[in-house]
Amino acid sequence: MPQRYPVIIITGTPGTGKSTHAQLLQDASPVPLKHINVGQLVKDNSFHHGFDEQWQSYTVDEDKLLDELEPLASAGGIILDWHTCEIFPERWADLVVVLRCNHTILWERLEKRNYPLKKIQENNEAEIMEVVLQEARDSYPQQIIVDLKSESSQDLENNVANIVEWINQWLKDNVHEDEEDDTLSRNRTVPASR
Repeated sequence: MPQRYPVIIITGTPGTGKSTHAQLLQDASPVPLKHINVGQLVKDNSFHHGFDEQWQSYTVDEDKLLDELEPLASAGGIILDWHTCEIFPERWADLVVVLRCNHTILWERLEKRNYPLKKIQENNEAEIMEVVLQEARDSYPQQIIVDLKSESSQDLENNVANIVEWINQWLKDNVHEDEEDDTLSRNRTVPASR
């Protein structure tokens, strides 16, 4: 049976650094992980019912989105990057990372993205009220949720290193010895014969 790698959900209020974390994690991971920017997937594949002008966002067709993601999540080896997590079934997640940011820093980041004032206020309020963190707590077992500060490049570096450490431990806990031998032999470089 082919090795199944973990499914990691990286979530947080817009502007907390989800996509940056996910990309760096994909690059640093000791196993192959595919970064899926769920918001971009929704736009690119029209997994929505249209654009809501008032909220400046797409109204997601959850059924289409989940139908697309189900086989990927079942196979494992993905990082799901999105501003919400409660939509994803509990059985998918091996780790849920909730990125947090001081609301003043978040406000500045969203201004740099040219978000409308209403959207900046809404997202800032969501961060202050810990909306995304509470969604995670309400949707997944507490032992797979980690709440990480994401305010600086040092936070980013430390967070990615800690998640890589978690992946290594996950591998030790979830890979059977025969699978581990197969994984190691696939990752070794075989010298060319002379």
